[in-house]
Amino acid sequence: MAYQKLQVSRAVAVIPSDTVNIPDPATQALTGIADFSVAGTLTDVGTTFTSAGIQQNAIVYNTTASIAYYVTKIVSDTALSLSPSSAGGVADAYVIYNPVSLGCVLYIGAAGNVKVTTAGGDEVTFVGVNAGTFLPVQVIRVWDIGTAATNILALW
Repeated sequence: MAYQKLQVSRAVAVIPSDTVNIPDPATQALTGIADFSVAGTLTDVGTTFTSAGIQQNAIVYNTTASIAYYVTKIVSDTALSLSPSSAGGVADAYVIYNPVSLGCVLYIGAAGNVKVTTAGGDEVTFVGVNAGTFLPVQVIRVWDIGTAATNILALW
């Protein structure tokens, strides 16, 4: 009997969030180091967000503080308004992805429950997911509340 092989071409480490979806790495628009110390604001004097094509609802991953945000407004070429309004540090690394996410499968690095939103919009909690396994469900969000598993990778 033949089996279907999981074929992955892209991956991103998941930052669980109760409000922000998992970004698609194919939509990566910009990386840098910025000031997140004012809650709900990203300031990067070394870039121009409008020239870089950053869009409203883009996903920002603060990889230093492990916080995921949506861009709510492009305030200027060097400042973005973010939601949720959690603060980070004054020199945090970030990646910005423009908003397209059709769903991905997950690799679970460390065991535990995993609460997700499926590509179809259902909220589901998978209980007792083992470390080193794949969750073969099309997912758009991994929730912070309700997820105990860690080291989760989103795979496309």
